[in-house]
Amino acid sequence: MYCASLILLFISIHTITVLAATVTYNWEVTWVWAAPDGFGRPLIGINNSWPCPIIEASIGDTVVVTLLNKLGNETTGIHFHGINQINSNGMDGAVGSSQCPLPPDYSITYSFTANEAGTYWYHSHNMGQYPDGFRGPLIIHNPDDPYLDDYDVDAILTVSDWYHDQSPTLIAKMLQPNNTKFEPPRPESILVNEGSDGHIPIQPAKTYRMRIINFSALTAAFVVFNALQMNIIMVDGTYVRKEAANQLRVLAAQRYDVLLTFDDSGLQNYPFLIALDTNTDYTATTAQPSVAFHTNFTGQLVNDPKGNLKGKSMVEEFYPQDDSLLIPFDEQPAFGPVVKQWVLNFDYCRDVNGYSRACFNDTTFIDQKVPTLYSVISLGSNNTEVSAYGQVGAFTIGYNEVLEIVINNHDSAIHPFHLHGHQFQIIERPKSNAGNWTGTRLIPATPIRRDTVAVFANSYAVLRIIANNPGVFLLHCHIEWHVEMGLTATLIEAPERLVNYQIPQDFIDICKAQGIPTDGNAAGNELWSDTEGFVTINPTSYVGALYYDDESSSSTLSSTLTSTSTPSSTSTVPYPTKSTNRPSKNQRNKRVGNWLE
Repeated sequence: MYCASLILLFISIHTITVLAATVTYNWEVTWVWAAPDGFGRPLIGINNSWPCPIIEASIGDTVVVTLLNKLGNETTGIHFHGINQINSNGMDGAVGSSQCPLPPDYSITYSFTANEAGTYWYHSHNMGQYPDGFRGPLIIHNPDDPYLDDYDVDAILTVSDWYHDQSPTLIAKMLQPNNTKFEPPRPESILVNEGSDGHIPIQPAKTYRMRIINFSALTAAFVVFNALQMNIIMVDGTYVRKEAANQLRVLAAQRYDVLLTFDDSGLQNYPFLIALDTNTDYTATTAQPSVAFHTNFTGQLVNDPKGNLKGKSMVEEFYPQDDSLLIPFDEQPAFGPVVKQWVLNFDYCRDVNGYSRACFNDTTFIDQKVPTLYSVISLGSNNTEVSAYGQVGAFTIGYNEVLEIVINNHDSAIHPFHLHGHQFQIIERPKSNAGNWTGTRLIPATPIRRDTVAVFANSYAVLRIIANNPGVFLLHCHIEWHVEMGLTATLIEAPERLVNYQIPQDFIDICKAQGIPTDGNAAGNELWSDTEGFVTINPTSYVGALYYDDESSSSTLSSTLTSTSTPSSTSTVPYPTKSTNRPSKNQRNKRVGNWLE
């Protein structure tokens, strides 16, 4: 069933207990039928509903998600994007890296501590499933939020490009020798709040915290609230010094928390514009051919339901806020001194069979037999040998060492690069056509931190982390189609501290059920240097969760699925508002009511 009770305008302010709680979710991942843009198609949902539900907790809480795979013909898993997984690397949910795939009719339980407040999201990190619907918001509240007294209402605004074909079909067409231009799939439409009409109720004389999340598989989103000025207070889970902005460019996987203040002038509606980026490099001074995405969306912030709900938001030129200039609220200085540098050169490439791929340092990522984390745990003192992990672009760094990551983007488009396990500092990120990094000219005193960065066309970015989170973490472009093309590398952080890490038994059991070894090197060999059985050639066919009607080759809902009516739109307020009075500072040690869904 298509769930009309989404979580768009989901909250007001909640009082939060000091004592840590356990928030528990019991989910079945299932096929559902929905038409969020008017075109009906199979989607991956939760408990026979779509859109997928919100995960909501407070700092210090333990989040527990039990996931039962009822897809029938597809493995799956959940990655909690932006959650650093301190001491819980096995819960990162990156299939092939930190866990085995979850097969049909098996379940596993994810459990992690909500250690950092912010706006995050969850999604499948397996076989291109999140463009097919398996994604949702993840919100961690903070009773000591530095901006808690600056807003009255807390709301979520999600945006996504949307495809009418299922991901396996799109990927199979992309990964072909005849794709000479390495073209990704192009979306048919845009979704705002997973298919709502974009009417968000507001009240005068109130300030709203708008949590903006981009679920896209490909595109960035320009966000403009017409005459309303935004004040940025957080990016990707990092508090920032309040910064005014008229426009944002939110890349795939990025999040911005902004404040919007409405005056007390009475009934008035405010149009807002979300435009998916149609230019591979919007900063280019010379005209480039744009791709006809047809994906502009005008929504309404509604204070007068009987008034004009067709007002337009017109933008003549996009000049979004430069996020690299934001200042973190804690004003943490640049990490240093640098102990190691990891240089990654991104180019398109071809595999041995001539299929279109994407490469770091002339090598495309290939999944191995054993999840990399499981190999690290089992190889003892040899777990620093990167050749033990096969073609996953492995790089090691010791505990508490400062790592500098340089990404040279040799493409003519802007790419969003994401690192699991950290909010990295952006040390340098020049504009397009700066060429390769040859040396940092100026290190900012207090560089901004986030987990997904725009690396501009034919340019580079310099990032830094402190390796204080032992684990195996992927670094990849968050254009999902480029992940499928192999644009991923693997950071093995403080491997010396992972030797005694314990993988929960249910995670081991799903590996055994599929005949996947859980120790040894990439091929499951006891000797780390024994490369027999390593996967060295990319597959030439793609098998995924695709259903076909018996009488047509176009993807439809199989008779094995639970079919309900096909809605063409959702209600105007798909997420019910929760209203409570703002707690005073001396009341924030109490929880009032049950505000968790």
